[in-house]
Amino acid sequence: MGAVGFQESDWIWKNGEFVPWHDAQLHLLSTAVQFGTSVFEGIRAYDTPKGPAIFRLKAHIRRLTDSAKIYRMLPEKFGAAEFEAAVLATVRKNGLSDCYVRPMILRGYGSISLSPYQSPVDSYIAVWPWGAYLGDEALKNGVDVCVSSWWRAYPNTIPVSSKAGGHYVSAQLMKMEALENGYVDAIALGPSGLVSEGSGMNVFLVRDGVVITPFLDGTSLHGITRSAVIQLAEDLGYSVKEQHVPRESLYTADEVFFTGTAAEVTPVRSVDRIPVGTGTAGPVALALQKHFLETVHGENDDPNGYLTYVNE
Repeated sequence: MGAVGFQESDWIWKNGEFVPWHDAQLHLLSTAVQFGTSVFEGIRAYDTPKGPAIFRLKAHIRRLTDSAKIYRMLPEKFGAAEFEAAVLATVRKNGLSDCYVRPMILRGYGSISLSPYQSPVDSYIAVWPWGAYLGDEALKNGVDVCVSSWWRAYPNTIPVSSKAGGHYVSAQLMKMEALENGYVDAIALGPSGLVSEGSGMNVFLVRDGVVITPFLDGTSLHGITRSAVIQLAEDLGYSVKEQHVPRESLYTADEVFFTGTAAEVTPVRSVDRIPVGTGTAGPVALALQKHFLETVHGENDDPNGYLTYVNE
């Protein structure tokens, strides 16, 4: 266990080569450090009967390269195929079977101004063991959350479909505010006052058996787990609707739950100390969670083709 509070691995992939974990460092004046000019992905590898498997690898790498393209820093040497192969190689190199995967593309040291073009574009992939993001009990019993006082940005303020490091300064404010006030996490509203997403995950509601999630309206990330859960819900026979969600719907929903690479499918048992439904993890969220976890652990036939096996 490293001093940072999680289990470090041995190797990090950098620009096509493996370097020791503690050698993957940046200069203080790197553009990524000064101005948050980095894009990244959060991906999971799960242990399965056929060895480690990556959940929705192609979709994650497509979003990574899309994010880099938006910020005009798409690497010349590494395209989607190279990143996909590098993710698999990095998991193998570190001998991990159940882990978190963090690919990053960032601007290094060169420019000290807002114009980043003199700073090199570097690519990294780090992997490390990681359990349930909000804790095993959260998956089972649900979590207590608040509606944040911090809003998501207006569309065309920042390109929210790009998963960029600098975007997450607001997410940190939301998370810290929630923790300081005794909650596990937060739900953010968009500038319209409608529900957007969590600090780092998408939000779903259940009302009268219908699964509901807010529109992707330019204030929230296009969640890869979100789209998978929509498909899994339809596979299980649920009706799914994307619609505007006012804040008060969180209080009157039968169920609320988060989805995300880290959050997986995490039920919410209260919002602003108002119990959601019966105040426990709801049956729809638990059914989707069960189907999701069976899928990622290779316990069904993966009808949607979500898994890429590391050793094949």
